[in-house]
Amino acid sequence: MRKICVITGTRAEFGLLRNVLNGFRDAADVTLQLIVTGAHLVAEHGNTYEEICSAGFEIDAKVDMLLASDSQSAVGQSIGLGVIGLTNSLARLKPDLVVLLGDRFEALAAAQSAMVLNIPIAHIHGGEATEGLIDEAIRHSITKMAHVHFTSAEPFRRKVIQMGEQPSTVHNVGALGLDNVAALEPVSREVIENFICFKLDAPILLVTYHPLTLETKGAASANNLLEALAEQKDTRIVFTGANADALGQAINEQVQMFCTSRPKHAVQVTSLGVRRYLSLMSLSEAVIGNSSSGLLEAPYVGVPTVNIGARQRGRLRSESVVDCEDTTDSILVAIAKARSPELRKIAARRETPYGAPGASKKIIELVRGLDLEGLLFKRFYDL
Repeated sequence: MRKICVITGTRAEFGLLRNVLNGFRDAADVTLQLIVTGAHLVAEHGNTYEEICSAGFEIDAKVDMLLASDSQSAVGQSIGLGVIGLTNSLARLKPDLVVLLGDRFEALAAAQSAMVLNIPIAHIHGGEATEGLIDEAIRHSITKMAHVHFTSAEPFRRKVIQMGEQPSTVHNVGALGLDNVAALEPVSREVIENFICFKLDAPILLVTYHPLTLETKGAASANNLLEALAEQKDTRIVFTGANADALGQAINEQVQMFCTSRPKHAVQVTSLGVRRYLSLMSLSEAVIGNSSSGLLEAPYVGVPTVNIGARQRGRLRSESVVDCEDTTDSILVAIAKARSPELRKIAARRETPYGAPGASKKIIELVRGLDLEGLLFKRFYDL
């Protein structure tokens, strides 16, 4: 029995990992360990650890690490707290392998903890690019600390190998988000309306806007988005909450003021959960903002995306994605294009550069068959 420890710090991350967690939990030769940290444990972000428990998963450790402030220094201190708490939890649980996803600062803290404890790391969604964020450096840092890699597309696999990782340890499995879409049993419009306490009786726009952590104009660019959305008449706008990054609280406050002044036009929801989120996405005319879900899941759902600014610059995108600058005029033009019959027809083809569903199954099988002997000893692969 090998002990596999999965660490999650955000609602989006758990949503992507859920099928992997199910597979590990059901495997006869695996003992699943689950550590929950970051925004999961914060009321302002929805206490989403409760969703994890409701999904039937046993949490082996909770690690509080987020400070109340969303300043850059507070994020740095949160990383330090995370390293302390995660090191203590991993030292107690003694897993044979730690599984991390993506590029969040919570994952960076987890990778550092596992590294110093000589615990091998499996990293999902490495090799990608998000040029407007510190996540870019975090993702590549985790890659260099990790020992086995699961990328979402072949170009990303090549980038991980270019960073000196042995080709035999780098596996292109596709994007986890496609598995959620393929397995989706959508809930009805009425179920969503009851959950968000908001009537969806007009065309819907689904909006998620996160701060750009390499810039300081997050509040200004968010205001430009809100000005553009104010021009969308006879439309219902549903906002999901910003990440627990620097300036995230400020953006959430701007959005809340916007919604309060337009109670029949817009609503803000901290967390919808994966099933409701994807169900609402399928009912929407477009997904708007700068979340990775607009590039990963939305094209496979068949919904156009307005991708704003530099946050996702460097990621692969479908023809159904409309890129724009973070000015009001540019966003208005992009929304009009996304809502056009022409682009909706393109989106309906459900074409994506991230392969086909099945990433979760591939990861589970590869991890179960992984030879852990000598995995810690890495040799740089020189091209």
